[in-house]
Amino acid sequence: MNWLYLGGAITLEVIATSAMKMSDGLTRPGPVVVVVLGYLSAFALLAQALKTMEVGIAYAIWSAAGTAAIAAIGVLIFGETVSLMKLLGLALIVAGVISLHAAGGHA
Repeated sequence: MNWLYLGGAITLEVIATSAMKMSDGLTRPGPVVVVVLGYLSAFALLAQALKTMEVGIAYAIWSAAGTAAIAAIGVLIFGETVSLMKLLGLALIVAGVISLHAAGGHA
């Protein structure tokens, strides 16, 4: 169940961050509501996941998955640039999470 909580937390955080981009500096009420509710819900689910997961592993997965998803959304939806360095950076983030998990951070 902890993995479902973590997955939901990541999804809601990515939605909230995307809405922040669409909020035009928090000046558009609709996206601002999504930002606030998304982050509150994401943190509530993350807190549930942390009841049974190691904080280092959970946060590493949370941040890596969120970073990768937001980078992809930036390119695909917001027309942001992609480069070899960005892709390499994302690969290194993922490699870091895998190494933390392999080092004994199993839930």
